[in-house]
Amino acid sequence: MEESFLELKKEFAELGEKIADSNFIQDQKQYQQAAKRFSLLSPLAEKISQLEKLEKAVQQTNLLLGKEKDQELLKLAEEEKTRLEQEKISLFRELEKEVEALAGEEKAQTTANEILLEIRAGTGGDEAALFALDLFRMYQRYAEKNGWSFKVLSESRDELGGYKEVVVEIKGKKVFSLLRYERGVHRVQRIPETEKSGRIHTSTATVAVLPVLKDVSVEVEEKDLEISFTRSGGPGGQNVNKLETAVRIKHLPTGIVVACQSERHQHQNKERALGMLKAKLYQIEQEKQQEKISSERRTQVGTGERSEKIRTYNYPQDRITDHRVGESWKNIQKILAGDLDLIISSLSESGRN
Repeated sequence: MEESFLELKKEFAELGEKIADSNFIQDQKQYQQAAKRFSLLSPLAEKISQLEKLEKAVQQTNLLLGKEKDQELLKLAEEEKTRLEQEKISLFRELEKEVEALAGEEKAQTTANEILLEIRAGTGGDEAALFALDLFRMYQRYAEKNGWSFKVLSESRDELGGYKEVVVEIKGKKVFSLLRYERGVHRVQRIPETEKSGRIHTSTATVAVLPVLKDVSVEVEEKDLEISFTRSGGPGGQNVNKLETAVRIKHLPTGIVVACQSERHQHQNKERALGMLKAKLYQIEQEKQQEKISSERRTQVGTGERSEKIRTYNYPQDRITDHRVGESWKNIQKILAGDLDLIISSLSESGRN
């Protein structure tokens, strides 16, 4: 049995004893962290136990093969051994992938100091695009407060100046461990400036946060890429406006499209776009692995999928509500000015993401 599997099973058993202790429950922060970890390890511990049973079954079959003289029974035992060995190998590989996926996510949460932040207008037309712009400025100011670098890699605006979509590279200490709580659907309720009747509109924008891990290798074959070059829009001088420096890459197997126009030279934009693509492919692979871990985990800690409505910005009531923890905060303008610490602290303490 793999030693790392046995250590996980031991940790699972110890956590089970802790969360069953009435004294331990008194410290809610510790209890929530332990309960979260327990739910993460539960499906893994179950499979480790199944693997142990298969190993014992293989050992018993080997003993039978060493004693049995009847040829017909020997043949049946050999067939049974082959079946058990195949089942054991399959389960072992499945466990390896799931443990690796869990470790990869935990590593990203604690060590990733570079992310790709994507903001896209959802339902609501121009108002949704203006809300996406508000979120962009909120994260920009939060990044400034934390001393992080903040660079726009690609953007698409509408006629009113709002963002249809924007992709930003943010670098800094603990950037992913803090901003990972922003993944999901953000909803705004307010009266648009163009609304003459004073009716409140509801619009949405989606936020994705992808960790960029330098030591993670994602293979991308040239034949799977459709690369095109165009002139960059916006400010940047003659070089940007006259030369085809902007890069658009489509990954044919998945249909993922990335674009970069932030650099002056074509090869630099191509390199950045490939980095964006690899981060997305890595995230997809992580999500596939996490789907296998358990539906219980998705219930406990969420998946970060964009379909989840995580927060509502209610302007008439000057209140922001995060639906994951059921808490609300006043003073929308202060929060949109980058004052996210209270919200992120609350989410961090609850163990939600």
